Amino acid sequence: MALTALELCSRALLRLGAPAIASFSEGTAEAEVASGLYGGVRDALLSSHPWSFATAQASLPRLSGTPAADHAYAFQLPAAFLRVLSAGGPGSGRGLAYRLLEDRLHTDSPQVTLTYIFRPHESAFPAFFASALVARLSAEFCIPLTESTTRAQMLFAQAEAEVRAARRADSQQATTRAIEGFPLIQARG
Repeated sequence: MALTALELCSRALLRLGAPAIASFSEGTAEAEVASGLYGGVRDALLSSHPWSFATAQASLPRLSGTPAADHAYAFQLPAAFLRVLSAGGPGSGRGLAYRLLEDRLHTDSPQVTLTYIFRPHESAFPAFFASALVARLSAEFCIPLTESTTRAQMLFAQAEAEVRAARRADSQQATTRAIEGFPLIQARG
């Protein structure tokens, strides 16, 4: 079932025992807290793990100017970019040395394939991530709406358990990567 930001926030409010909201601009305390906190909490949770549904690869467009120092080329980061996982040359998603400065990636390679975390639309969130996000939102909404630190601590503990379960579910959606270049294995011959 495709969810919206409003539905995710309403579910989080219901977990608190607060009334659901019909709009972020309805003028209630619940709507104000939800609209103020939602984007940051969502982006922080997306950035905290290499979620398979929020991971992409792209060949970056090279910018015409050259960096002032340290690297030969600058590249524009993609739209909805949140975090770099790795950078590689043509045909490879990793292996390049790079540095992020402002909204650009700097490197010495003339071509870059970037593996990164992006901000997908809420309708693309799988159920396990939506559940973890709702749990985290309810914990974040707790103190501004209820002023109960004890309840907030309990909700944060529940949210962390939900996030761990979501990470576990997400990590089972790909083949496990083998350890590469480990010196103890190489020493054994």
